[in-house]
Amino acid sequence: MVSFEGEMDHTQRLIELERRRRHAARLLEAGVAQAEVARRVGTTRSSVSRWERRRQEGGEEALKRPKHFGRPRRLSDAQCEELIAQLKIGALAAGFATELWTLPRIRTLIEQRFAVKLTEPSVWRLLRALGWSVQRPTGQARQRDEKAIRTWKAQSSSSSMSRDCRRDLVAHEPGPRGVRLRSFSTASVGSSSR
Repeated sequence: MVSFEGEMDHTQRLIELERRRRHAARLLEAGVAQAEVARRVGTTRSSVSRWERRRQEGGEEALKRPKHFGRPRRLSDAQCEELIAQLKIGALAAGFATELWTLPRIRTLIEQRFAVKLTEPSVWRLLRALGWSVQRPTGQARQRDEKAIRTWKAQSSSSSMSRDCRRDLVAHEPGPRGVRLRSFSTASVGSSSR
C-alpha cells in the first residue's frame, strides 16, 4: 500500500478540527454567544454558526470529523504503486527519447496508462504526496575533454601558474554555428578549481 507523506499531518488536522467543533458546541450549550465562542476556539463566527446548525439538525454525531476532506485522489493506491514502478523503470522504457522525467511526460504516462487526465500542477502534487522531489540533472559540456580538465586542475592548483597565464585560458562553448571560444576571467578560473 502506498503511504503518503502528508497523511499523518492530515489526520492530525482533522482530529484537531473535530476537537474545536466539540469544544464550541459545549460553549454554545453553556449559553456563550457565537462571537465569543468563535474568539475562544480561533475561528470565524460563520463557522460557529454552521457548526451550531449542524449540531441542532444531527446532534453531536454531526460534528464528527470526516474521513477526508478535499477532492478525492484520481488514482487508486494500486495505480500509484504502478506509477512509481514505471517511474523507477525509466523514461526510455516508457517510450520517451531520453531518460529524463518531466511533468508533461509523467502526465502523458498517467493519461496513457490509467486514462486519467491531470494538469501539470496536479501531477506535481501527486508526486510530492508519493514522496518524490524534483532533481535537476547537472549539465556538462558536450565537447568535454577530460584529459585537458585534469591537466588544467593540476596546473591551476599549483602556485607556478601565473596570473597572466590564467587570464588567457579559454573555454570551448558549443554555439549555434559550431564551437565558440570565450576567455575566462581570473575570478571564474579560481572559483571553478574547487
